[in-house]
Amino acid sequence: MTLDEAELHQPVLVKHVGGERSFRRRLMELGLVPGTAVKVEKVAPLGDPLELSARGCRLSIRKKEAKAVDVEPVHA
Repeated sequence: MTLDEAELHQPVLVKHVGGERSFRRRLMELGLVPGTAVKVEKVAPLGDPLELSARGCRLSIRKKEAKAVDVEPVHA
């Protein structure tokens, strides 16, 4: 599953960050590295961008960018 498909407020773990090299680097600098827990906190009214929380910070990325991030649900 990809990050754009994650349910609101449900934690997921980042498995892989895809896309172009510069894009991957930017997301990893923001803290979206494999093994990181992330939650989709809000979605803009028109569905783009997504507001995420990761490592105690909030960030926004476009839905297109979220499609390049593979995630898996966190099992409690």
